[in-house]
Amino acid sequence: MKPKDLRTELLPVWCTGCGDFGVLKGLTQALSDLEIAPEKLAVISGIGCSSRLPGYVKAYSFNTIHGRALPIASGLKTARPELTTVVVGGDGDGFSIGLGHLPHAIRRDINLTYIVMDNGIYGLTKGQASPTTELESKRTRGLAGGDEQPLNPVLLVLSAGCGFVARTHAGNMPHMREMMKQAIEYPGFSFVHVLAGCVTYQPRNYSDQLLQRSYELPAEYDKSDLGAAITAVRDGRFALGVIYKRPLEEVAATAGATADEDWTPPDAVLKQDLPTE
Repeated sequence: MKPKDLRTELLPVWCTGCGDFGVLKGLTQALSDLEIAPEKLAVISGIGCSSRLPGYVKAYSFNTIHGRALPIASGLKTARPELTTVVVGGDGDGFSIGLGHLPHAIRRDINLTYIVMDNGIYGLTKGQASPTTELESKRTRGLAGGDEQPLNPVLLVLSAGCGFVARTHAGNMPHMREMMKQAIEYPGFSFVHVLAGCVTYQPRNYSDQLLQRSYELPAEYDKSDLGAAITAVRDGRFALGVIYKRPLEEVAATAGATADEDWTPPDAVLKQDLPTE
């Protein structure tokens, strides 16, 4: 199977240079690597530029309503557990109107992969500040919410107990392909945070700025260490790679249970005195 075998005849309508093109390519590459046939695949989204993506993938595709992709995908996966189910969307869709659904999807640990394309802006509705728009950007452009701190998506999902958390950049195709592949293979709820530039409502070099603030986690980094993961995402830079992956033996031990005495809850780790550097 080749990536093109997972593409529909529809042509994307994204702006030239949009990071979502890379995400579409990276996702179809990962799915082809895993040899997931279209009839065994479901791709679900909410509303927004990035949420158009299901129309370009051969699968059971559903472009749902704003912020409701996760509960709809959860219902689908519960009814049709044999389908590989991927949820895609943007920062506005996922972290604004859809935010209330995210921790519940995580705590239920349904076997979904949630890919969020974060461009730090509302693109489809013409450039309003999103939950991840940085203060300087809002103040410079006179956007609403100039005094509101942006959300940290990765810290948020870690604190909710997500078992697999990764971050990648839409301009780094090999890295994104691998992160998506590992996320889909994980036997539980997985989250991939994609830094994806908007060329219309962000500066033209926005994607490059994100890349300059990013670094790949070193080979010796322990992705099973939740404390290290939280430290890595608190310093203002963007750590790229698998930030946290719950050991599979713990996944097996906690499957279907509400608690496990061998697993440290995320809130307990958050309360620790963690270094800021």
